Amino acid sequence: MLKTALVPVAEGTEELEAVTIIDVLRRAGIEVTVASANHGDNLHIRGANGTHIVADKMLDHCVETSYDLIAVPGGIPGAEHLAAHPALDILLRQQAHEGKLYSAICAAPALVLASKGLLADKTATCHPKYQQSLQAKKVDGAARVVVDGNCVTSQGPGTAIDFALQLVEQLCGVVKREEVGAPMVLTTTATAYY
Repeated sequence: MLKTALVPVAEGTEELEAVTIIDVLRRAGIEVTVASANHGDNLHIRGANGTHIVADKMLDHCVETSYDLIAVPGGIPGAEHLAAHPALDILLRQQAHEGKLYSAICAAPALVLASKGLLADKTATCHPKYQQSLQAKKVDGAARVVVDGNCVTSQGPGTAIDFALQLVEQLCGVVKREEVGAPMVLTTTATAYY
């Protein structure tokens, strides 16, 4: 069965994270919808470092759709814009309620997931700058990616490939993760499971 994922983006999204997530998930055969959190019908996003991303559809139009995964990239002010978007709030709360996979990287675990109470009983990580506002159980050690049940979090741009591959593993299994990761010439890094 084809797996589906939603990757919301906003003005100021960390483009390295967004594009890495989208690319790695698509390499695994996952149907990815990139959704713009802009106002109106503006599908064009300018990332935190000036790279332009063109979304597939508006985030408001995704509320009636069910996804196997929601993966939220960070970046400032991108994560702030995503945290304030009502459609993403609905989608993430529904995802957590149904026990489906939701995830965030960089500033997004603290600014998006924690702000909605979605990390209250989870162990999670985020960008070190936002660690104090994470409102989650403390991570043991220096895990770059943390998996706690149906929630996956990661630290930032430098961990984006590890994060995306962990999302592939959660959706499609370790064999698919290895299949996707091997041609990327990667080494194994620290992931913590709770």
